[in-house]
Amino acid sequence: MILPIYIYGSSVLREKAQDITPDYPNLDKLIEDMWETLYYADGVGLAAPQVGLSIRLFMVDGSELSEDRPELMDFKRLVINPHLIETSSQTVVYQEGCLSLPKIWADIERPISVKLTYQNRHFEPVQEWFHGMAARMVQHEYAHLEGELFTDLAPAIRKKMLQSKLQAIARGEVKTFYKTKIVK
Repeated sequence: MILPIYIYGSSVLREKAQDITPDYPNLDKLIEDMWETLYYADGVGLAAPQVGLSIRLFMVDGSELSEDRPELMDFKRLVINPHLIETSSQTVVYQEGCLSLPKIWADIERPISVKLTYQNRHFEPVQEWFHGMAARMVQHEYAHLEGELFTDLAPAIRKKMLQSKLQAIARGEVKTFYKTKIVK
């Protein structure tokens, strides 16, 4: 089932998400629905807060970007209960967008590499370094679990330029081909 994507102005996008346990209600169905929603909305990542749940779960799939970035050919992860444990000192700037902030883009500086601990679908512990575009994708989704949006990292002048567009989204004045929702 395709889920509505919560957009800017929804309070769940600003909450710090909570860890879950293997007995989280209907977890398999949630994961299946989130994958379906991600692909329908033509995204490369989706975090649980974006579908209205303040839990520490996100998914990324870089395969759609693999024509230009072959290293992403097999980059697909379901990440449960992630925690950032290390970042590289080297950073890179790249333009980002987000399903929860439709039609908004900004150049964002992030570390080029990050190390996360997380659990896989079987709740087995994983520790993994991510590099390049994979690291950017993971950091973007991880930020959702921390109640942060990519625009929070934009340079001050860009934030100011985006303010009226963000306010319009918060009022529901945005059209998307995917179903959206705002819950204050």
